[in-house]
Amino acid sequence: VSRATIRLASGEIGHGHCLGLSRRKAELIALFDALSQRPEHEAKVADLLATICEARDAADRADEERAAATRVEFFTMVRGDE
Repeated sequence: VSRATIRLASGEIGHGHCLGLSRRKAELIALFDALSQRPEHEAKVADLLATICEARDAADRADEERAAATRVEFFTMVRGDE
Protein backbone atom coordinates (compact mmCIF):
# COMPACT_ATOMS: atom_id res chain seq x y z
CA VAL A 1 0.00 0.00 0.00
CA SER A 2 1.23 3.48 -0.84
CA ARG A 3 0.19 6.42 1.33
CA ALA A 4 0.56 10.18 1.05
CA THR A 5 -0.53 13.25 2.99
CA ILE A 6 -0.60 16.73 1.47
CA ARG A 7 -1.19 20.12 3.11
CA LEU A 8 -2.34 22.88 0.78
CA ALA A 9 -1.07 26.43 1.26
CA SER A 10 -4.60 27.30 2.42
CA GLY A 11 -4.35 24.74 5.25
CA GLU A 12 -6.48 21.82 4.03
CA ILE A 13 -4.93 18.40 4.59
CA GLY A 14 -5.60 15.51 2.21
CA HIS A 15 -4.77 11.84 2.67
CA GLY A 16 -4.36 9.27 -0.09
CA HIS A 17 -4.00 5.48 -0.03
CA CYS A 18 -3.72 3.07 -2.95
CA LEU A 19 -2.70 -0.51 -3.58
CA GLY A 20 0.75 -0.99 -5.02
CA LEU A 21 3.91 1.06 -4.96
CA SER A 22 2.70 4.12 -6.86
CA ARG A 23 3.74 7.09 -4.76
CA ARG A 24 2.50 9.50 -7.43
CA LYS A 25 -0.97 7.92 -7.44
CA ALA A 26 -1.20 8.23 -3.64
CA GLU A 27 -0.12 11.88 -3.89
CA LEU A 28 -2.81 12.63 -6.50
CA ILE A 29 -5.46 10.96 -4.34
CA ALA A 30 -4.33 13.10 -1.38
CA LEU A 31 -4.46 16.21 -3.58
CA PHE A 32 -8.04 15.39 -4.66
CA ASP A 33 -8.96 14.86 -1.02
CA ALA A 34 -7.49 18.22 0.03
CA LEU A 35 -9.00 20.13 -2.91
CA SER A 36 -12.45 18.63 -2.33
CA GLN A 37 -12.48 20.29 1.09
CA ARG A 38 -12.45 23.74 -0.52
CA PRO A 39 -15.96 24.83 -1.54
CA GLU A 40 -14.76 26.49 -4.76
CA HIS A 41 -13.11 23.24 -5.95
CA GLU A 42 -15.61 20.70 -4.64
CA ALA A 43 -17.73 20.49 -7.84
CA LYS A 44 -14.68 20.37 -10.14
CA VAL A 45 -13.10 17.55 -8.15
CA ALA A 46 -16.40 15.63 -8.10
CA ASP A 47 -16.69 15.95 -11.91
CA LEU A 48 -13.11 14.81 -12.41
CA LEU A 49 -13.55 11.82 -10.11
CA ALA A 50 -16.79 10.87 -11.90
CA THR A 51 -14.89 10.87 -15.20
CA ILE A 52 -12.14 8.71 -13.71
CA CYS A 53 -14.73 6.27 -12.31
CA GLU A 54 -16.47 6.00 -15.70
CA ALA A 55 -13.16 5.20 -17.40
CA ARG A 56 -12.33 2.59 -14.75
CA ASP A 57 -15.78 0.99 -15.11
CA ALA A 58 -15.40 0.86 -18.90
CA ALA A 59 -11.99 -0.85 -18.52
CA ASP A 60 -13.51 -3.35 -16.05
CA ARG A 61 -16.33 -4.15 -18.50
CA ALA A 62 -13.81 -4.68 -21.31
CA ASP A 63 -11.83 -7.07 -19.11
CA GLU A 64 -15.01 -8.99 -18.24
CA GLU A 65 -15.97 -9.25 -21.93
CA ARG A 66 -12.50 -10.58 -22.86
CA ALA A 67 -12.71 -13.16 -20.06
CA ALA A 68 -16.26 -14.18 -21.04
CA ALA A 69 -15.11 -14.86 -24.61
CA THR A 70 -12.74 -17.56 -23.34
CA ARG A 71 -15.15 -19.18 -20.88
CA VAL A 72 -15.55 -22.95 -21.19
CA GLU A 73 -18.54 -24.81 -19.81
CA PHE A 74 -18.07 -28.40 -18.68
CA PHE A 75 -20.81 -30.97 -18.27
CA THR A 76 -20.94 -34.63 -17.31
CA MET A 77 -22.15 -37.23 -19.79
CA VAL A 78 -23.89 -40.31 -18.48
CA ARG A 79 -22.60 -43.58 -19.92
CA GLY A 80 -25.23 -46.31 -20.01
CA ASP A 81 -27.73 -47.26 -17.32
CA GLU A 82 -25.61 -48.45 -14.45
